[in-house]
Amino acid sequence: MNLVQSSLSDKGFDKVGGAMKTNKFLGELCHNKAILNEYSYFFAIFGEPSETEPWSYMLFGHHLALNVFIARELGLRLMESLSPAMQKKAQLYSGLHDSAIPEGRWNPADQRHLAGAFQDNRVIPYEGVLATDMTIEQRELLVSIISSCTLLPPGPLEFRRADVREHLSETYFCWIGGFSSTDPFYYRIQSPVTLFEFDHHSGVFLTNDEPAKYHIHTIQRLPNGNDYGRSLRELLREETEEDEPEYKVWPRNPWVCDRD
Repeated sequence: MNLVQSSLSDKGFDKVGGAMKTNKFLGELCHNKAILNEYSYFFAIFGEPSETEPWSYMLFGHHLALNVFIARELGLRLMESLSPAMQKKAQLYSGLHDSAIPEGRWNPADQRHLAGAFQDNRVIPYEGVLATDMTIEQRELLVSIISSCTLLPPGPLEFRRADVREHLSETYFCWIGGFSSTDPFYYRIQSPVTLFEFDHHSGVFLTNDEPAKYHIHTIQRLPNGNDYGRSLRELLREETEEDEPEYKVWPRNPWVCDRD
């Protein structure tokens, strides 16, 4: 439990312990302590525990489902590493609710995200600073941000990194909000082959009315027709000379689509 304690606030750790003790009490009440006890939980680690690379763990069972993702703030490190002139160019707006943000640039569902649901292949203008104007170290940090959120096996992941690096001359980085250690913020990395957004959100089910650093939403898209493997499907269809599969709706259920 030392790992859990080091990951949470004192109040959070007390809540976790309270849930586990509640499970123990239920086991005593139901005379089933073999299944319902303070430590009848599954624990799993995802990735390799590291001080520099992202990883996560899960503590899961009755009355408790705790998922903790551990990552250094790569985006904030990149923004802080830029020169003042480049920070000024990258920072589109100084606050997440800046009065200069135009109408329509924010919505309650996606907040500052531009590539959310139903935005497939949306044309989004490039903004901010160009990656090739950064130092080598800053460019590598930018690639690391994309890598940290790309859940692929080692081989395909390395191919993805190479693809991102190949397009650095067309890659832009922009920022909304402050960039102190306590500021919530939004940033976007965008090129012909990637569109990555990071945003601190206000609550929907959570109680934070203002964007909070503990409430993170991220989106990664493959623009220019690459979402959902569309380009690969097109290529395979050309090679096999097959038509796009047709779908039909059976009268028995108008909401179910089946392939011929």
